[in-house]
Amino acid sequence: MIRVGNGYDVHRLVEGRRLIIGGVDIPFEKGLLGHSDADVLAHAVIDALLGAAAMDNIGVLFPDSDLRYKGADSLHLLHESCQRLKSAGWDIENIDSIIVAQKPKMMPYVPQMRENMARAMGIELPMLSVKAKTEEGLGFTGSGEGIAAYAVCLLSRQEK
Repeated sequence: MIRVGNGYDVHRLVEGRRLIIGGVDIPFEKGLLGHSDADVLAHAVIDALLGAAAMDNIGVLFPDSDLRYKGADSLHLLHESCQRLKSAGWDIENIDSIIVAQKPKMMPYVPQMRENMARAMGIELPMLSVKAKTEEGLGFTGSGEGIAAYAVCLLSRQEK
């Protein structure tokens, strides 16, 4: 059985927060607002994986109404999501993702993001693609109001 999933996440940029994307603490004057560490890339990947397996979504599994997840490390949430997939018999075949941000430039951090996330998921590095794009000044990401991420994944499972 083969399944495809897609995920999307967005968070507002605000002062007084760290900017963590793909588990990398990126030096910047603003960070992403959220209940957890607001790692948009990890969140988009989690939703793609959970969606492909029809296992709810990040908001159901790790609700912002639960104080256990306040300030949570999203790589831990990613790891836990992958453990649930594995327990259900799913294997990750590949993940393709995109970070959309005007500033700061993400490309210098992409190799570390890939390493962090692959380790958290227990997959080989070539199975995970992370790209970074700007919006050419258009929309909320282009104006610097927020950062978004998109992800697609392919899962497989042996028929029972």
